[in-house]
Amino acid sequence: MNSFKLKTNYKPIPDQERAIETLARGITGGEKYQTLLGVTGSGKTFTMANVIEKVQRPTLIISHNKTLAGQLYQEMRELFPDNAVSYFVSYYDYYQPEAYIPSTDTYIEKDADINETIDKLRLAATTNLLTRSDTIVIASVSCIYNIGSPREYGHFVFEFTEGMKISRDQIIDRIVDLQYERSDFGFNRGTFRVRGDSIDVYPAYLDEGIRIELFNNSIKSVKTINTVTGAVISKQSSVTSYVLYPAKHFMTNPESYKEVFEVIKRDLDIQVKKLKSEGKLLEAHRIAQKVTYDLEMIQEVGYVKGIENYSRYFDGRKPGDAPFTLLDYFQEPYKDKWMLMVDESHMTFPQIRGMYNGDLARKQTLIDYGFRLPSALDNRPLRFEEFMRRVPNFIASSATPNDWEVSLSEGNVTELLVRPTGIPDPLVEIKPVKNQVTDIIEEIKKTVAKKQRTLVTTLTKRTAEDLSAYLAEQGLKVQYLHSDVKTLERTDILDALRNGKYDVLVGINLLREGLDLPEVSLVAILDADKEGFLRSDVTLIQTMGRAARHVEGRVIMYADKVTGSMERALSEVKRRREYQLKYNIEHNITPVSISKPMRERIIEFESGERGPWVFGSKEPVFESLPHLELDAMTPMEKKRLVKNLTAEMRLAAQDLNFELAAEIRDKIKEIGKV
Repeated sequence: MNSFKLKTNYKPIPDQERAIETLARGITGGEKYQTLLGVTGSGKTFTMANVIEKVQRPTLIISHNKTLAGQLYQEMRELFPDNAVSYFVSYYDYYQPEAYIPSTDTYIEKDADINETIDKLRLAATTNLLTRSDTIVIASVSCIYNIGSPREYGHFVFEFTEGMKISRDQIIDRIVDLQYERSDFGFNRGTFRVRGDSIDVYPAYLDEGIRIELFNNSIKSVKTINTVTGAVISKQSSVTSYVLYPAKHFMTNPESYKEVFEVIKRDLDIQVKKLKSEGKLLEAHRIAQKVTYDLEMIQEVGYVKGIENYSRYFDGRKPGDAPFTLLDYFQEPYKDKWMLMVDESHMTFPQIRGMYNGDLARKQTLIDYGFRLPSALDNRPLRFEEFMRRVPNFIASSATPNDWEVSLSEGNVTELLVRPTGIPDPLVEIKPVKNQVTDIIEEIKKTVAKKQRTLVTTLTKRTAEDLSAYLAEQGLKVQYLHSDVKTLERTDILDALRNGKYDVLVGINLLREGLDLPEVSLVAILDADKEGFLRSDVTLIQTMGRAARHVEGRVIMYADKVTGSMERALSEVKRRREYQLKYNIEHNITPVSISKPMRERIIEFESGERGPWVFGSKEPVFESLPHLELDAMTPMEKKRLVKNLTAEMRLAAQDLNFELAAEIRDKIKEIGKV
């Protein structure tokens, strides 16, 4: 069994050692709930990593947004290079849920743009949990959504080894049962190809392919291959069996179709009669037509768009039963011998609470108007009480924990108020709102002159975008960051700020918690006196904390009055600053700015697409065009190339490089004509 092994040159300071010992003792001693109150820069992530090594249990870390989840994933992957560190967030770059608006008789079909790389990382997470006990999963709140039964997922595997007696057709049938699609002309994630007595499979959860070579109805060899070149990377041992896991989380067993279909048809009859009794003849016809079509598709190909709405039948659940989620992939193999850590718990717990009701309202409308069976209600996120019943324990980590997790911890609150660097909380200056934009430009320029970075927070997306455009006109290198920016691009933008591509980031709420940006010395909060969620005391404390990683860190609040939230935030920041300064004097510490190397990107390019013009080269796609043979590309490859070029064109436009954007646009049109 693999064990967690932390690899780092850093040693915990006494304050961190105390926290590590206390938290680890609480877990092993059976304490269900604990809270870690740690100021920004105190090493909460490092402390949690040490707890994981000390306790030696599979661990789920939940963060409330994808940007922080990505950052945590990178940090944990560095700290535990020999262990299975996984990333589990929503795999949609764009998601429009299925919905119906009765007032305008508008049906909105589900539309989604799935990021294949994130899908691969999700599948890798569940595969790791079923095969390795040394697994850490960094997740967003998508971990409480239905993903199908771990038993069914683990049941649908294809285990094989060299010398195994099996025909080519039998192997193909088994691979198809695992929802892999045959694609002899394009080798993509979740597909396989057949060339004579050789079968190449591209596992949905790996970056390498598997080649199965046969001779005389037996497996001659199993090799790992490069999915682009087809070159052999390594050969599997003849005594080691290889296990191929499914290409999708939702799996259906063909042997159970007859029994399951009978239950679905019975529920369909009940729903049709109910709708007819209510005078809804159109709705009754609609649901009958839809379900009949879906069942025919499942019967023929084992899958249909929206199959998750029938998951309750295939999982064997009763109406109202909780769905299977990522938590069950911990619970199934490890029972209660795993650990939950909730990062920025003051935001994450409320988000988990709110998921269920929003989903319920949308689904009920679809059911009432004949678009879905009532079973769709069971394809849902967990209710909060269901979530709490499934977690054996938790460590809530935050600089500003809510009263709820503190009270639940019953005094088990561990404080980390000391930064190893000796940097105190930043000094705060309050300036009038009038001329705040003019003033912040001057302040940013002073910061840029010292080769430092700035964060600016606004109240709306529109303001963030408009301010970004105006700052760019003033000659500043600027970018905005908000929820419309794709998941993996956010991490790249933060890295670009660190390495100097941008001088300043403008945002709303994504610049609050956890961002590890040592180069930032100035945080500016516009309209700080507008009382509300975005300017609450918790938000202000978290936002000001972004300047606490630089020895010259400072905060400017633009406000015409001091609100109650501002007063509470300033008081807490003052308390923490005084605590650190006192500690520095007692231990003769001279504050120094944090120095952290740039981390590897989660993936090499944001698109998640695969091909010789994307992976294996750091050269931009557009600059690679002269080396590509467009005439030799398949239609699918051209489609991907256009998608990558479109992403580059938009980035060029965001950087105000309109000449380059126009060149790329013309090239996209040219490729479309080929």
